[in-house]
Order: sequence, then C-alpha cells, then structure tokens
Amino acid sequence: MSFCSLCGAGTLLRIPPGDNLPRQVCSHCGHIHYENPRLIVGCIAEWQGRILLCRRAIEPRLGYWTLPAGFMENGETTADAARRETIEEAGAQVDIDAAFAIVSIAHINQIHLFYRGQMRTPAYQAGEESLEVGLFLPDDIPWHDLSFRSVKLCLEAYLADRRCGNFGFHEHELHPDPGAL
Repeated sequence: MSFCSLCGAGTLLRIPPGDNLPRQVCSHCGHIHYENPRLIVGCIAEWQGRILLCRRAIEPRLGYWTLPAGFMENGETTADAARRETIEEAGAQVDIDAAFAIVSIAHINQIHLFYRGQMRTPAYQAGEESLEVGLFLPDDIPWHDLSFRSVKLCLEAYLADRRCGNFGFHEHELHPDPGAL
C-alpha cells in the first residue's frame, strides 16, 4: 500500500506506538492501515451420503474439484457466508449443522473455515465460478484432482468422523509445501 485510503497521502512502513509489528501508516493523517488474514468459508454439503463438490471455473486451480467456498463478505456471519457460497457455486440450498474445521494458512494470510451442512433437496447446478457440480460417494471423490490441501484435510476428517458416527471440530495449520496441493 503506497497511499492512504482516507486522505490519499503517502504511507510509511513503521511500527506505530503501542504496537509491535510494522504497519503502513499515513504520513499525513496518521491512519494505521492494518492488513489482516482473509477468511474463506465453505460447506461440506451432503445429500444421502454423497458430498457436493464443484469443479473450479476460475484460477487458482482451474479445473480442479473443491468444496463450495469463498471469501466472506462484510456484514455476514460465517454461517451465512457458507450458505451463500454453496448457492453461488453449486446452486444448492443447505441447512448448516455446525462449524467443522478451521485451517490456518499463515504464509498466504488466509484462514479456511468449513461448516457441515445438509442439502435441502438434491437440486444443484454449476454457478459462474464452477465448470460442473456433482454429488460424490466417498469412494468416488476425485482425491488426486482436489484443488487445495485444506479441502483434502477437511474431507478426510469429515469422512473419518462420519465413519465413527461422531463429528468433532478440527484445527489444522498448513505450511508451504511446493510439491503439494
């Protein structure tokens, strides 16, 4: 960030008084511009034992399969974001059960939060950001064509919990791995 979003003056990278990290600070009005991790929210939507997946129509990872998920918008709850993303990407209505997994990805300033959800009907259709959408039995999930490590971790934990009949909450940290998803 080179210019203040409030007054347009130049910014300087410095540690503000009372802080311990460098921030972009306006050289004119003194406004501190905080940059915080972005929250990606998604849903493991299920219909009669099948899991809803979307094949991405956008980068990154165009053509790979993912859970319906995306950036949370201001003014919505995390559960609202999970419902909205499922509608936008997969055309499916879901009832949210509970938060299921959180994945911290500090090296790209992201946090991925996944909810468990039940589809209201078996109806779905590809949204603007999806090439296609499908319901998959666990053995049919395209594991080698999943878009992101966070999605793979989430699905593995979900299926393990489902086999046990007891859903918990899962927390993971991902670190740079150039050879992985």
